[in-house]
Amino acid sequence: MISRIDLRGDALPEGPALRDLLPRADFDVSAALEKVRPICEAVHHRGDAALIDFAEKFDGVRLEQVRVPVQALGDALERLDPEVRAALEESIRRARLVHREQRRTTHTTEVVPGGTVTEKWVPVDRVGLYAPGGRSVYPSSVIMNVVPAQEAGVQSIALASPPQVEFDGLPHPTILAACALLGVDEVYAVGGAQAVAMFAHGTESCPPANMVTGPGNIWVAAAKRYFTGKIGIDTEAGPTEIAVLADDTADPVHVAADLISQAEHDPLAAAVLVTDSVALADAVEKELEPQVAATKHIEDRIAPALAGRQSAIVLVDGVDEGLRVVDAYGAEHLEIQTADAAAVADRVRNAGAIFVGPWAPVSLGDYAAGSNHVLPTGGCACHSSGLSVQSFLRGIHIVDYTKDALADVAHHVVTLAEAEDLPAHGAAVKARFVGDEQMSRGWKVPGK
Repeated sequence: MISRIDLRGDALPEGPALRDLLPRADFDVSAALEKVRPICEAVHHRGDAALIDFAEKFDGVRLEQVRVPVQALGDALERLDPEVRAALEESIRRARLVHREQRRTTHTTEVVPGGTVTEKWVPVDRVGLYAPGGRSVYPSSVIMNVVPAQEAGVQSIALASPPQVEFDGLPHPTILAACALLGVDEVYAVGGAQAVAMFAHGTESCPPANMVTGPGNIWVAAAKRYFTGKIGIDTEAGPTEIAVLADDTADPVHVAADLISQAEHDPLAAAVLVTDSVALADAVEKELEPQVAATKHIEDRIAPALAGRQSAIVLVDGVDEGLRVVDAYGAEHLEIQTADAAAVADRVRNAGAIFVGPWAPVSLGDYAAGSNHVLPTGGCACHSSGLSVQSFLRGIHIVDYTKDALADVAHHVVTLAEAEDLPAHGAAVKARFVGDEQMSRGWKVPGK
């Protein structure tokens, strides 16, 4: 059901050589890029008409309009199961608690008397958020995208999710209900690359956005790459991943359950156990069979995900070696189930999110920990962060110097300008002191 990779005995290689030994899904965004190009161009030139045609082609439904009526949001919330509503409200509450603490404040540094640099944080004006609607429905992704944007102070928020045949061309009603709970009333029944194109170019119904965030399939990822530079994006999200670093103190029932929980997302989902305990590896492998048999989505998702090249049990000599492996892997979700798990977690350098000990499974982070579940995949945790309030903010430096403060450093500016063979840079400073007898720094001002 799941393969093994034995890295015991020999010294672990460094850098890319170690990464090449680890399991990873095939996810070729470059190959998909050319296939989404005509979709993106069609939306650019034909607007809503192209979106309606693509909904019929890809989603099997002919729309009259792409914007979801506000009344449909209210109706979806009214019909929502009370227990689901309570769970969504608690998820929102916890997410707000965490993301509110991420807010940045304006800060001024006095570099010298009379010379200050202020950094102010300004939210992007408008964002387009994407909530997938393929194999599963993800109201949790609505929360994870909307809450940090709102806490950042974004004033214009729109959301797109694929139209569903069974709901008369509207996105899934739980998606709509989540939007209503969050106060987002600009919602579009648009999926895939065409949703990203709608936000990037704008159409008759949808003004263009400055930024697009949210997870999606390979076509969404390819469209994000296509528009990089025209709009801001969060990340090119690939198939979901879980890595579990565990020793012989871990409970194999927990580990197996957590691996399966991510495998049920997609046949390309990655489930990786890194352990120095052969006994644990054996027990987890044994435990997978009855747990898989007892759940849903076996043949179309879980079984191929666990058996795929992206999933494996990786054997190492010890926890130190395991740390090197998980740092090289850079998992989207990393669980630490070892003795003194908090101390081990503190040593991790590369992960989208870290889940410490037996009582913090990835499922908690997916829904109600308060953390964000829009995280870097495919090893991108080595250089990128998950979605946060910071994702929607821009830092702007404000430089304010008096004449005396500029005069004090002018000779350094001129020296560096001349060292870079950019004399006009230095002249722009000298021009401010024409006829000023106090300037005696060894350089001539223009006109003297």
